[in-house]
Amino acid sequence: MKSTVSVQVDADVMLRLISHLKVRGGAQDVCEAVSGAVGLWLREQSQLPFGCDPASVRGYQWKSLFLPEGTEIRSWSYGEHNYARVVGDDLIHKGKSVTPNAFAQSCARSMRNAWKDLSVRRPQDKQFKMAHRLRLRLELAEQARQPQTIPAAKAGPADPTMALLLAALQAQLQSAPLPTPVAPPERSAQPGPPRPLTPGEGWNLPERRKFRFRLEDVAFD
Repeated sequence: MKSTVSVQVDADVMLRLISHLKVRGGAQDVCEAVSGAVGLWLREQSQLPFGCDPASVRGYQWKSLFLPEGTEIRSWSYGEHNYARVVGDDLIHKGKSVTPNAFAQSCARSMRNAWKDLSVRRPQDKQFKMAHRLRLRLELAEQARQPQTIPAAKAGPADPTMALLLAALQAQLQSAPLPTPVAPPERSAQPGPPRPLTPGEGWNLPERRKFRFRLEDVAFD
């Protein structure tokens, strides 16, 4: 059994969370949503350099991937590299705040998948890494942290009346006599009546066929 503790949450934040869960739909509990948000925050903090103060850290949140301030994003198009940099909480390219998707499309001048088109180098990284590989690594790490639950076996009927009915039905089936098997009718081994061999009218050849007449013999006689 999991142990739980109570924490104080700002009322405005709690109302926004409840409103978001209603719009999203589903059967997710508020406590589960808060626990998941804390887990996501811890996962992002684990990517920060050692000794860094989380309260003073700024950066850009790209879906599940957190890019701390100073992160460089690179795109390759038309034979040259294009760069964007995380400054504060924004991703800046040519002095303007952009999204990774807008940055990838502006450099390629066409529709691109930013996750597969952009490479990232965070302050703690020595070289650029593809964005989709970083995201996949985070997802695998999150799945490894989640406990593997084994589904419990289905229990019997909780209603005692239903249990008694099932027991009575089972006893009746066991005491009922088995039906006597009926043997299939035996086929007669006696041969059928002999086939007539007398030639029909207009037939002067020896009988060699199974039937006495053929349609073409009658039609073209």
